[in-house]
Amino acid sequence: MSKNSFSILEFRSIYYKQYDIFGMDLQGNLVVPKKVFNEIKQFILKNSEQTQFLKPSYKNGLGEVLQAQNYVGVIQTKDGSTIEILPKIQNISEETSKEILIRMLKTLKKSPFKNFTMAHLKSSKMPLLEIFITMFLEELAALVRKGIKSDYITKEENLKFLKGKLKIGEQIKQNTIHKERFFVEFQEFLSDRAENRLIKTTLQYLYKKSKLNANQQRIREFLFVFDEISVCKDIKNDFLHVKPNRQMKDYEHVLLWCKTFLLENSFCPYKGNDIAFALLFDMNLLFESYMGDYLKKKGLHVKLQDKTHHLAYENNDGKFRLKPDILVYDKDVLLIADTKWKILSKEKTNEGISQPDMYQLYAYGTKYEACQEMYLIYPKDNDINTRKFVFNKEREGSLMLNTLFFDVENNCFESNDKGYRLLELIGKV
Repeated sequence: MSKNSFSILEFRSIYYKQYDIFGMDLQGNLVVPKKVFNEIKQFILKNSEQTQFLKPSYKNGLGEVLQAQNYVGVIQTKDGSTIEILPKIQNISEETSKEILIRMLKTLKKSPFKNFTMAHLKSSKMPLLEIFITMFLEELAALVRKGIKSDYITKEENLKFLKGKLKIGEQIKQNTIHKERFFVEFQEFLSDRAENRLIKTTLQYLYKKSKLNANQQRIREFLFVFDEISVCKDIKNDFLHVKPNRQMKDYEHVLLWCKTFLLENSFCPYKGNDIAFALLFDMNLLFESYMGDYLKKKGLHVKLQDKTHHLAYENNDGKFRLKPDILVYDKDVLLIADTKWKILSKEKTNEGISQPDMYQLYAYGTKYEACQEMYLIYPKDNDINTRKFVFNKEREGSLMLNTLFFDVENNCFESNDKGYRLLELIGKV
C-alpha cells in the first residue's frame, strides 16, 4: 500500500483524532486527518437519500465515526488519499478478500471485469484502485495489438484550396473579402473518433489518479500511441456517438472501463464533488450475481430477478412487484432462493434472520404456485447451522423454507445434510 492508501472491512469505522494522522487501530478501524474525514462525511450526507455507503454515528472511545456498510470498493479524496472497503469474510487475508471481490465482480452483467485473470492479484499487493487501472490497461493493450480503428470524419475548414463541398452560406459570411479562401466540408479517414477520444481521456484521467510507477509508465506509453487523438470536450456526447457494431467489437470491454472511470456511476450513482473518485458496489447485489452464476455453472436453469408476479392488483393493474433473487427450474420443479450478504449471530433473535425476509419468502412461495422449496442463502458462518422452517398454509398444505450457507472462499455450500433439493440438483449430496 502507498503512504495514504488503506483498507478496512465492511462494518469497520473511519474516525479522526485531534492531530492529523493516517493509521489503523487494533480493532481494524481507520484513523484519518480531520479534513479527509469531513470530505468523506459531506460525500455521505449528500448521498444519504439514495444510498448509505457509510453510516455517520458515534462510538465510545472513538467519537464521531463513519461506519462502513455493505458497500465495497474505493474512495479517493482530493488530496490523493485512497480508502478501500473490502468484503468481511471469516478468517481470510486482505489479498484473498480482494481476490474474492474480483471473482464476484466478474459475474456482473455489462461490467468490464469479465476478462480479468486472477494471476494479477496473486503476484501483487496492489491497492484496489491500481488493480482496476491494471485491468483497464490489460484490455487496452489487447486492443492496441489488434490496431486502433479509424473512420471517415466530417470536417469543416476555411482553406486556400477547394476540397470536398463548398458551404455557400459560410463562404459568403466569412470570405466576402478573402476571395482566395474556400469554406468547405469534407471527409478524412482519421483515428480521431469518439471511441479513441474516450480512451485518451480515460488515460489522462487515470494518470492523475494512479500512484503506482508501473501503471503510470504504461499510461505514458499508451498516451504516445494516442498522441494525435484529441481529448473529449463532451464525454457524455462522445459516449452517445460510440458505434456498437461488429467492426468495433474489440472496443467493447475497453469502453466499459472508460464508462466506469469517466462517468463514475456505472454501479452506484452518487452526487457531489467533495471527493475525487468513488467506485462502490453493493455486496447484496454482488452476492446475488455470484450465486446465480455459480448455479448456472452447475448446469441448472436459473433466472435472476424474475418479474412475473405482483403482490396485489388494482383495477387489473399489478402493484408491488415481486422480484425473487433466483428461480431454479428442473423439469416440473421450481425452487426459489434469496441471497443475503449478512452474518448471522446466536446473540440475535432467530440468529438474525429478519422477519421481513420471512414475509417476503412467504409471498414468493404463495404467488409462485409451482414452488416446492425456498432458500435463504447466507455467506459461510462457522457458528450457525442450517435451519428448516415450515410455512403452514391452511388450504394448500405446507411450504418449506431452508437456510443455507455458502463458502465464498472455497466456492461451495457448507451443508452435507440430505433433504435439500437445491443441493441434490447441483450434485453436492
